[in-house]
Amino acid sequence: MVSTNMRRRALAACAALGLALAFTAPAQAIDRTGGTYNSLYAGLGAKGYDVVAYFTEGKAVKGKNEFEAVHGGVTWKFASARHRDLFAADPGKYAPQFGGFCSWGVAQGKLFDVDPEHGWKVVDGKLYMNFNADIQKTWEEDIPGMISKANGNWPTLNR
Repeated sequence: MVSTNMRRRALAACAALGLALAFTAPAQAIDRTGGTYNSLYAGLGAKGYDVVAYFTEGKAVKGKNEFEAVHGGVTWKFASARHRDLFAADPGKYAPQFGGFCSWGVAQGKLFDVDPEHGWKVVDGKLYMNFNADIQKTWEEDIPGMISKANGNWPTLNR
């Protein structure tokens, strides 16, 4: 007969194992976009960050619920009505490259989510996003090469 104390210990061990697995799971990736923008985070483009702000303010700015636009099947949030209107007038100018997936990942032939606060850069008037600050540094070691590789892989991933 199993004691109550042993059952409790077994349940605690199972719970600890579950938490350990949850926190060591690999980065979320998908194998193709289906022709849509990255909306892995609650159906939002750029995880709700204002993509126009990267160009106009040179920094990551959280969008607000009252300033939204839908483009490419994704909801985009903005810090102001002006930014929303700029985006609506020319979404291709402001929407991130490679559907808002990690640029480094696309260069590797994979689709990863992004960190819109620590993994982004505007290059030649285009917004590129990356998985995190460390991947951003790696990507920045050879931006032209990474963009070239990503451009080559993108048609296959964006289907």
